[in-house]
Amino acid sequence: MVESAIPLWNPARQQPDTVSDRFLGCLLGGAVGDALGAPVEFMSRSEILRVYGPEGVTSYRTAYGRLGAITDDTQMTLFTAEGLLRGWVRACQKGITTYSGVTAHAYLRWLRTQGESNDNALELGLNEPGWLMLHPELHARRAPGNTCLSALRAMRSLGEPARNDSKGCGGVMRSAPVGLFAWRLGQSRAPQDTFRLGSQLAALTHGHPTGALSGGFLAVLILGLADGASLSEVLVTAKACLRLEPYHEEMLAAVEMAEMLAASGLPSAAAVARLGAGWIAEEALAISVYSALVAADFREGVLRAVNHDGDSDSTGAIAGNLLGAMFGAKAIPDAWLAPLELRSVISEIANDLYSFRDWNSSEHAEDRQSDENIWRKYPGF
Repeated sequence: MVESAIPLWNPARQQPDTVSDRFLGCLLGGAVGDALGAPVEFMSRSEILRVYGPEGVTSYRTAYGRLGAITDDTQMTLFTAEGLLRGWVRACQKGITTYSGVTAHAYLRWLRTQGESNDNALELGLNEPGWLMLHPELHARRAPGNTCLSALRAMRSLGEPARNDSKGCGGVMRSAPVGLFAWRLGQSRAPQDTFRLGSQLAALTHGHPTGALSGGFLAVLILGLADGASLSEVLVTAKACLRLEPYHEEMLAAVEMAEMLAASGLPSAAAVARLGAGWIAEEALAISVYSALVAADFREGVLRAVNHDGDSDSTGAIAGNLLGAMFGAKAIPDAWLAPLELRSVISEIANDLYSFRDWNSSEHAEDRQSDENIWRKYPGF
C-alpha cells in the first residue's frame, strides 16, 4: 500500500462551535476518565465490585486526598499540548522548529514537577518556564510511570527516541493533543503525517514499536473524530496508516479484536477481560476503542473503560479522549466536571489548541505586545 491509497473518511460540515466543543470534550473527557479510574487503578474488577457495589465505580471516589483528582496521565497530556503549541510559536517567531524536540523539552519540565531532573542537563530556559508549569497542582506526584521517568532522566538530546524496549501505555495515554493540533494544522487529508508525529512523541519514552505506534494510532483517531467522522470510519483510516509502519502486527491484532468484540454482543466485562488489563499500549488502546464503540453516550463508555482489572485511569483517560471528541464537552455530566481538578487549565489548553492558528505571532508581527504575551505563555523552546 502507498500513502496515496489510504482510505479517508468523509469530513462532516461542522460549525466552528461544534469543533471547538469537540476539542474541549476531548481533553476534559480524558481528565474525567482519568479521575474516575484513579481510585481503582490497582484494583481487580472483583475488588471494585466488592468495594463499590454491583455496578462498580459510577462517580468520583477519593484519590490523592480529593474528589476529581487527575493523575500523571492528564499531567503528561497537558505537557504534550504545551510542547506542540510552543513548537508552533517557535516556528512562527524563529522560522524553524522540531515538534519532537520541543515536546521532549516539555516532558522534561513535567519531570521537574515530579521532583526529578534529566541526567544530561538538557533542561534549558527554566528562567522562562512558560504558563503551564507555574500551576502548583501540576507538581503533585500522582503515581508517574517508571518508564516515563527513567527515559526522561536518561534522554541525551532533545527529541531522541527512548533507548528501552517498553510498550507500556505511558506513550499512548498522553497522545490525544496530537490529533487536535493536527486537525487545526489542516492535516485531516494527510493522516499519515499525524500518525508519524504521534508515534514520534510516544517514542520519546517508549522504545518498543507497539509503544510508539499506539501514540500515532490514537492521534489519527482523534484527528478524524474532530473532523466529524464516526469512530468506525476513522478506524479504517488509522488501520491503513498503521499497516504502512514496520512491526505493526501486534497493534493491529489488538484493535481488530476490539472491533470484533464490539460487534459480538458479548457482555462488556467479559469482552474487556479478553482484551487485557491495559498496562501495555495495545491493551489500553483496545479497551478504550472497544468502550467507545459500544457506548451510547459519554457516561456509559467511560464507565466501561474504568471498571476492570488493571490500569483503569489510563483506559479511562484514553476512552474519555475518544468519547469527548465524539460527543463534545456538552455530553460530559456536570457532576463530573464541577469537581474536576484543574478544569480551567485543561479548558484553556483545549481552547489554545483550537485557536493557535489565529494568533498574531511572528518575528515581524505588528502587535509586539500581543507577540510578547504569546511568547511568555508558550516560549518557543
